[in-house]
Amino acid sequence: MKKAENIIVGISIGDLHGIGSEVVLKTFEDARMLELCTPVIFANVKILSFVKKSFESTSMLHGIDQLDQLVTGKINVLNVWKESVDLNFGVNDENIGKYAIQSFTEATKALKEGLVDVLVTAPINKFNSQSETFKFPGHTDYLAQELEGNALMLMVQDNLRVGLLTDHVPVNEVAKLLTPALILQKIETIKKTLIQDFGISKPKIAVLGLNPHSGDNGVIGNEEDEIMKPTIKKLFDKGTLVFGPFAADGFFGSSQYDKYDAIIATYHDQGLIPFKTLSFGKGVNYTAGLNKIRTSPDHGTAYDIAGKGLADYNSFKEAVYLAIDIYKTRNEYQEISRNPMKTKEKQEEKNNR
Repeated sequence: MKKAENIIVGISIGDLHGIGSEVVLKTFEDARMLELCTPVIFANVKILSFVKKSFESTSMLHGIDQLDQLVTGKINVLNVWKESVDLNFGVNDENIGKYAIQSFTEATKALKEGLVDVLVTAPINKFNSQSETFKFPGHTDYLAQELEGNALMLMVQDNLRVGLLTDHVPVNEVAKLLTPALILQKIETIKKTLIQDFGISKPKIAVLGLNPHSGDNGVIGNEEDEIMKPTIKKLFDKGTLVFGPFAADGFFGSSQYDKYDAIIATYHDQGLIPFKTLSFGKGVNYTAGLNKIRTSPDHGTAYDIAGKGLADYNSFKEAVYLAIDIYKTRNEYQEISRNPMKTKEKQEEKNNR
């Protein structure tokens, strides 16, 4: 084995009938990507070779059967399964969903064991991936079970970061889930994330209200007055720079989001609709709050364009970049936390030059 000198990026291949394999291969056609990281795709090298030919990709694949065969400077493909698989791009297929989950669970296992440094996941189909052994609405929920910490979906594009109090739950259940304990946990999680993963020492966080006009002082709902405001005040009084709840409708249109390091929306669409409007194709989904790093692109399987060579790979590439950046920033933060005096001495030495 040639020891990897850079960050090892584990990649789950997602739904093979979608655009996942295309955006993964397109991302690593640029040889400079292999100077930043060593990718290992959890799939099957024969299948990806077929996909590569169908898109006339120039990516050079290196098949391996064990992770200790990893080679730096190559696009490694770990053979998670041996059998051949017939592909029919754009078709929702339960059998293909099983392979997507097999890739994802094996990649997660490698992440837990420290055999890969970070995980980047290609999109799955949430319907065809369900089975007796995998009953999760998405990647995040499974990772929350398998890894340590409190998972939080955080959408990222440059300095725009949108987190969620609730994620993959029906809208009619959001109000029932909105408790002081949940709000405290999510704000503390995002605060820690901004400090250790993004290097922001004193982050400012905005929280969006649940109801129209943030409840209008109880006229359109009382969750803001009875639950959100007291909880936010409690955190603010203890030193967390958290503000709100703000009326969600005008918050993004008036560019208020520019004033904060992160925004927490109360439910999925409240946060993701404005986020994707502002940054679609360049945004990244980061699972914050866990002891391991996972990112993914901000799009789905896109069956309508699968197999046509039309997929934009920029969001997946940004997901790889962000995973690498967070890995480096977190390691630096942990080193500083372990050796605060050493860090202080280095800073004083730098200041005296």
